[in-house]
Amino acid sequence: MIRIPDEKKIRVIIDTDAACEADDPFAIVQALLSPKLIVKGILAEHFNEKGSVQKSYDEIMTILDAMDLKVPVFMGEEDPVDVVGWPESVSEAADFIISEAMKDDPKPLYILCQGAITNLAAALHRKPAIKDRIRIIWIGTHGVSDKPAPFREFNAGNDVTAANYVLESGADVWLVPSDVYTTITVGLAELKLKVLPCGRIGKHLYENMIDYNLSPRAGWTQGESWSLGDSPAIAIALNPECGKYVYTQAPHVGEDTSSSSRPGNPVIRVYKSVDSRYILEDFFAKLQLFTAGKAE
Repeated sequence: MIRIPDEKKIRVIIDTDAACEADDPFAIVQALLSPKLIVKGILAEHFNEKGSVQKSYDEIMTILDAMDLKVPVFMGEEDPVDVVGWPESVSEAADFIISEAMKDDPKPLYILCQGAITNLAAALHRKPAIKDRIRIIWIGTHGVSDKPAPFREFNAGNDVTAANYVLESGADVWLVPSDVYTTITVGLAELKLKVLPCGRIGKHLYENMIDYNLSPRAGWTQGESWSLGDSPAIAIALNPECGKYVYTQAPHVGEDTSSSSRPGNPVIRVYKSVDSRYILEDFFAKLQLFTAGKAE
């Protein structure tokens, strides 16, 4: 384990639609292997399909089993807010966000969101006071440009109401939009060389990606490469200066996931780029060190 100063460590909660496709597991593993990040819990997020929260939960548990690690895991909201409205009672995931945010702990709390943002929206709606006690890093939206959506952005599109609620809540949001998160490109050959040999977890990460890449769900991919689009959430928590950013008004997300300006929206941080070399090499190195440590 790499030693770092204790005062540099931060609390994190990972919110992930882990089973929707193949990049979430890579980000989860990177977070679990990062000594700066005190992972307080992992939340299963829906991906707007029936039973998807359970699928995400099961994938998280598979990852933890392959790493022989134990971390609290919580079931999230079953449905998007924009489908069923605000729930009368929140999920255990949303309740955990509230309880962790309200703790008297000097270490800052980051919510690392790698999918729809329903669990966090439900927590903020139930307990608005947490907005001043958390920092949110979200992989989602098309950013702040007033132009048609180039495609339906998956994370915002799975719960547009929740997306706008969080963006307009006044909470400290660091947004990583589609034109940034899609730049974390890696070839399948590199993954076979650097990830597959790394024990049970390496085998799972690689084979899970190959299986998805060969499935009908992967029609949007390039065939021989992948974008590890969720990994910037982890890297930015580790090093907020690993990319260039601006402070600007939060976008309003349309039903087609296009972005538009809305007078009065709060100012948030929006990343314009991230260092893909740092993100990928940090992951590869930590995975290989973890595997070597297991072999000792």
